[in-house]
Amino acid sequence: MKQRLGILLLFAALFLGACKSNFEKVRTSGNQKLILDKAFEYYEKKQYLRSQTLFDLVIGTLRGDSRAEKAAYHYAYTYYHQKQYVMAAYYFKTFTSTYINSAYREEAAYMSAYCNYLQSPSFRLDQTATTTAIDEFQTFINLYPQSRRVTECNKLIDEMRRKLEEKSFAEGQQYFDMKQYQSAVVSFDNLLRDYPESPDVERVRFLIAKANFLLSENSIVEKKEERYAVTIQRCDEFLTKYPNGKYANEVKNLRKSADENRKAVRKKLKNV
Repeated sequence: MKQRLGILLLFAALFLGACKSNFEKVRTSGNQKLILDKAFEYYEKKQYLRSQTLFDLVIGTLRGDSRAEKAAYHYAYTYYHQKQYVMAAYYFKTFTSTYINSAYREEAAYMSAYCNYLQSPSFRLDQTATTTAIDEFQTFINLYPQSRRVTECNKLIDEMRRKLEEKSFAEGQQYFDMKQYQSAVVSFDNLLRDYPESPDVERVRFLIAKANFLLSENSIVEKKEERYAVTIQRCDEFLTKYPNGKYANEVKNLRKSADENRKAVRKKLKNV
C-alpha cells in the first residue's frame, strides 16, 4: 500500500513538473504567436496568473495585430479575476480609450467603474475610489443610456452616494463632539448642499441650530448678539420644515433661549 502511494505521488510530481516545464518552455520561447495562443488557452482554463504572465510578454508588441483588441480585453480580465482591482480598472479604462469602436468597449467601460466600486472602502476611510466609481458610472449612463446595465449603475451610485453622506455626517458630528461648532456648521451646511435628499437632513438641521446656539454661548460678548440672531434664524428654518418633527420641542427651547440671551446681551452692551 505504501509502495503504491509512493508511486502515485511520484507520477503526480512528474506530471506537475511536466506542466510547469511546458509553461516555462512557452514563456521563454520568444515565439510571439505561441505565447499569445497559450495566453488565450490558459485564460479559457481559468489559469489567470499564467495567462497574465504570457500576455505581459507580448501585449506591448501587438499593435496592428488582429488579436490585439481581444488580448487587451482578456488581459484586463486576468487582473479582475485575481481581484487586483486597481490594475483591472486601469486596463479596462485604457481599453475604452484605445479601442473606441470595439464591441467590448461598453463592457470595459462598465468594468472600469465596477472595479473602482469594488475598491470603495468603509465611509470612515478615504473615498477617492468611491468618487471615481460614481463619476465613471455616470459617464457610462450618459454614453449608453439604453444599456441593460443602467439600472445596476444607478443602484450602485445610490449606494456609494449614501456612503459619502455618512462620511460627511460623521465629519460634522466629529466637529460637534469636539466643540468646534463653527466647523460643524460649515460641514453640515455642505452636507445639505451636496445631499439635499439625505435621510439625515432633519437631524442635520437640528444639529446646525444647536451648534449655532452653543457657538453663541461660547463667543466673546461682542459677537454674541449677532450669533444668537443667526441661531434664531436657523431654528426658524428647522421649525418651518419640521414643525412637528422629532426635535421640534428642543429647537423651540433653543430659539427661546437664544432670543432671551440676545436681548440680555443687547441690554448689557447698551449699558457699557
